[in-house]
Amino acid sequence: MRRAAAVVGAGALLALAAVAATSAEETSRAGAGTGDDTEKRAVPDFLGLGLWRVFTRLDRRTRLDVHDVSGRDRRVLWPSCWQVCTQYPAAGAGLDRRTTVMIGVVRRGETCPPRVRTARR
Repeated sequence: MRRAAAVVGAGALLALAAVAATSAEETSRAGAGTGDDTEKRAVPDFLGLGLWRVFTRLDRRTRLDVHDVSGRDRRVLWPSCWQVCTQYPAAGAGLDRRTTVMIGVVRRGETCPPRVRTARR
């Protein structure tokens, strides 16, 4: 049976906890702020980076869909063992809290499949 997307496991939870702590520090430094959750920011360029970087660079409220693009339909459990091959939306696109970021990954040391390989700028 084929899954549509892999489940992000325990390693991702550790990453999300680190992101939550960082976000709490940034929020306390920023003060009260405007409270405007619709503010858009640019999507970082994740291509070629480790999956761990995705978790640490995105806001904790951003929805994230991570899946194996090698064709082996593997579960993505430990973010430090995976590298990014694809991302949607593209780097520089507007990102708000309603946007789902989709990341295609392969295990570190493997090459991205030709059909999904994207050159870094």
